[in-house]
Amino acid sequence: MYRYIASRIAGMLVVMALVAVLVFILTRAASGDPISVLLGDQATAEDIVRVQREYGLDQPLVVQFGYWLKELAHGNLGQSIFLQRPVTQALWERAEPTTLLALLAVAIAALIGVPSGIVSAVYRGKWIDQVVTGLAMLGASIPSFWLGLVLMQIFAVALGWFPVSGYGDPGATLTERLHYLVLPATVLGVLNSALIIRFTRASMLDVLEEDYVRTARAKGLTEKVVILKHALRNALVPIVTVLGLTTALMIGGAVVTETVFGLPGVGNLVVNAVLRRDYPVIQGALLVIAVIYVVINFLVDLLYMLVDPRVKY
Repeated sequence: MYRYIASRIAGMLVVMALVAVLVFILTRAASGDPISVLLGDQATAEDIVRVQREYGLDQPLVVQFGYWLKELAHGNLGQSIFLQRPVTQALWERAEPTTLLALLAVAIAALIGVPSGIVSAVYRGKWIDQVVTGLAMLGASIPSFWLGLVLMQIFAVALGWFPVSGYGDPGATLTERLHYLVLPATVLGVLNSALIIRFTRASMLDVLEEDYVRTARAKGLTEKVVILKHALRNALVPIVTVLGLTTALMIGGAVVTETVFGLPGVGNLVVNAVLRRDYPVIQGALLVIAVIYVVINFLVDLLYMLVDPRVKY
């Protein structure tokens, strides 16, 4: 067990090193100059060179990369060119909306996807299975921005049940914050439930054909006990995997939804940083998202032992 954890941590460090290199190279390979954007059209060439020197952008890329790695070793993601504050602080200020949105969306996706997948597997080939499968395919095909605009028009504009956009006043309570997140979380939850439905259905179908399920039915157990205790418990490994990956996807990939609903989250921060060519923010945000991905993947692997005692490391 401990050898497995140590090897996984070592592998995670190698992955993060490769991600750091790729993030730096791809960021600097993009066209545009952040200093020109920062100073505007009225800036002279001398002004641009002077400010580039202040931020170290006049150095060779190898020197810039070495300086960035040195800062990373001290837990510093750099200084934002446009926000004039540490990248860590900027990300922390935007972390709450994105985190709450991701957790609420995953909860909605799980509440829709897991029961629907179970029902679809139990009634395989019947009309309810076809309806659930069709809705899952439809959910996987709908663009998130279109569904967001539709829900906004119906529930925010026409009915007035929810705010159109934003995240509330600076002093808003958690309940008020969640009220603003209901519509965007519903958009992400409904669309991502399609993948959970398909995984749950496929995993349940495999388990329902096993001998121990037929034995449980032959012993006279109720269908509810057979499905929930014997079948679902043994089908949880793929379901836990897709739930973990969905959580990571929510945190790192809610850019479009945050933009549609005007949420001041990490996705919105990254979009503005890309438009401004704010290298430190782009690099820091992508690196943090990559860390979240590998950590969640690692935790999901450890959860396998709790879900299925037969799993050994």
